[in-house]
Amino acid sequence: MSEQSFLSFSSAVRDFHRARRKAALQAIMARLTGKSADLLSYEDVRQKLKARGAASWGLRDIPLDAIVGSVGRYADFTRSFLPRQDSDKERWARVKVKVTSLGGLPPIEVYQIGEAYFVRDGNHRVSVARQVGATHIQAYVTEVRTKVPLSPDTQPDDLILKAEYADFLERTHLDQLRPQADLSVTAPGQYRILKEHIEVHRYFMGLEQKREIPYEEAVGHWYDEVYWPVVQVIRQRGILRDFPGRTETDLYLWVSEHRAGLEQELGWEIDPEAAADDLATRFSPRPKRVAARVSEKLLDAVTPDEIEAGPPPGQWRKERLAARQHDRLFADILVAVNGEESGWHALEQALEVARREGARLHGLHVAPSETQRDSEAAQAVRAEFNRRCEEADIPGRLALEVGKVPRKICERARWNDLVVLSLSYPPAPRPIARLGSGLSTLLRRCPRPVLAVPESSSSLSRALLAYDGSPKADEALFVATYLSGRWRIPLTVVTVIEMGRTTSETLARAQSYLEAHGVQAAFVKETGPVAEAILKTADEHESDLIIMGGYGLSPMLEVMIGSAVDQILRASRRPMLICR
Repeated sequence: MSEQSFLSFSSAVRDFHRARRKAALQAIMARLTGKSADLLSYEDVRQKLKARGAASWGLRDIPLDAIVGSVGRYADFTRSFLPRQDSDKERWARVKVKVTSLGGLPPIEVYQIGEAYFVRDGNHRVSVARQVGATHIQAYVTEVRTKVPLSPDTQPDDLILKAEYADFLERTHLDQLRPQADLSVTAPGQYRILKEHIEVHRYFMGLEQKREIPYEEAVGHWYDEVYWPVVQVIRQRGILRDFPGRTETDLYLWVSEHRAGLEQELGWEIDPEAAADDLATRFSPRPKRVAARVSEKLLDAVTPDEIEAGPPPGQWRKERLAARQHDRLFADILVAVNGEESGWHALEQALEVARREGARLHGLHVAPSETQRDSEAAQAVRAEFNRRCEEADIPGRLALEVGKVPRKICERARWNDLVVLSLSYPPAPRPIARLGSGLSTLLRRCPRPVLAVPESSSSLSRALLAYDGSPKADEALFVATYLSGRWRIPLTVVTVIEMGRTTSETLARAQSYLEAHGVQAAFVKETGPVAEAILKTADEHESDLIIMGGYGLSPMLEVMIGSAVDQILRASRRPMLICR
């Protein structure tokens, strides 16, 4: 060996030892971070991913970063092809000398699976090329086909998931039935659950269609009618942002599980949209979501229900209507049923709204104790509720709860678009009595519009909007515009002129809004006591539904000086739709 050759070899040996030290350090970092530094075994990957067939693509330049494994020497190098064995010193150094000479290196041979490559021949050449800073290397490429994609960042633990995915695709043929589908997950065991979903769907398809459903037909139908609609909800709601590092299929499974848990807890059917929103609200690790949860709990702990102001005006519209999949305003209706005649009037009114909206009813009967909840009397309420819903051909389910009626209604209102209840006990005129009024508490705290029904239900054929230009009145204007347009019922708008609060311009604003939405209405200006003027106008125009905003002042001021809302609740014989 010439002196120059000896010096070049000695330098290459020193480079090898530096590479070995880097390999040792990389192993330590892998243990600390939990991210593997190992190369993948080609044979292991081939078997787990059920690779079949091969095609030779000849000589190509391939990126060194995309080489993730080896056919036979996956234990001799780290993931970045640093040498792990001292016995490789001389061979590694000879390759290094050759790289730096004019001779260069011959091409390596690789298998390609997806976007990743596995060295069949040329491991040392790859190791040296990476150490000298090369980005690409020439290789003879043989592509091996598999159902499951493989990327350069695949970790050894990922192979468990990819093997399960390969088994899932082999059983379902979903990659052939829906070639665009990507059902990747990030946790083992999920494909077993997906297969269970398909089997359950197939079973109910068979019951509905009264025939044996071929498995592949059930797979395609499940994907189109069950899986894909939930994924669309996840995309529309942007819920992947709430759970970084997870996939759409992860979230499909979480939403499905959360929805089933909610339905069991509430006793109602819950839409995927509502379940997805609740999942993000309750479990997202995003700082904004965490802060909102903490703030809500603190506020609830320190504020008595009687003086809590409830959510800001219009929030219900933003939450439930912005991304709704249909054009109905009231698709889910909560109706409180107390088992008395007044409660059945409320149910009849709710059934009328449900008929017009194509809605479903969520009944709620609140008992003061668990004993009374489980009593024969409570079961009789459920049976009567079911009978009336079936007779009206309206889907409905009644839930039995224990606790305070206003709190339970407010807690469950968030799953609905409208709350219907009996106006049996309106707020009393005395301040102390108003403070203890369950209806006042509910109207302040409830996150949804409330339809309060007096002694008998109404045909809801003519509506009166009481409009004073306040934010809650604007919500009432929105609802009145919708009802008049969709239900095709006459609408009268009344504004009671009050010094410093409402003027003729207030009424003109409502008129402008209605005209912009193509709704015709009669407009009335009144003076005098607000409640009397509203009731008088309702009588004159034969209105059988009053629509208005809720309380406008703080809870304590409302208790002290009273409210037109309370006065109308006490005097009206018509249903009142109170909006926030």
